[in-house]
Amino acid sequence: MAITKEIKETRVAQYKDLLASSQAVVVTQYHGLTMGQLNDLRARLRPMGGRFQVTKNTLFRLALADEKKPALDDILVGPTAVAYLSGDIAAGLKALLAFAEETKAIEVKGGLFGDRVLSAEDVVTLSKLPSREELLAQVVSRLQAPLYGLVNVLSGPMRGLVYALKARQDQLANAA
Repeated sequence: MAITKEIKETRVAQYKDLLASSQAVVVTQYHGLTMGQLNDLRARLRPMGGRFQVTKNTLFRLALADEKKPALDDILVGPTAVAYLSGDIAAGLKALLAFAEETKAIEVKGGLFGDRVLSAEDVVTLSKLPSREELLAQVVSRLQAPLYGLVNVLSGPMRGLVYALKARQDQLANAA
């Protein structure tokens, strides 16, 4: 069934909107992906601000050109599906790669991070970064460490005085 020009224009506009609102794009090849698996992957990506959509290569190339993004001609071959990630990119990549490992139904071919072209290896490397929550927890713990040290230093002389008074009290109790 041929796709009408209006439908093609609508899809290009949709791809452009998704590209504009995404911080990272991962191009995958899907083979043997069932509708249930596709829905499962979409459900995994949705909480992290991600979308997964089967795309038409020629229309996606047009959307990339219109958005002034680098051309991905070498990876836009064969059946292609694209993951659009915004929000917590590391968590989205982890979910995508975990799904790919579990099902063997998709293969990461590369992608974009901003205007930088990523290889499949780059996508794997990015997925190993800590999530936003983990990074925030690390920052908070590093900010708290000096404060705990300061409290410990300031309470040291008082603690020493309390120990000395307790020792003197025990000494007097034993002498009596």
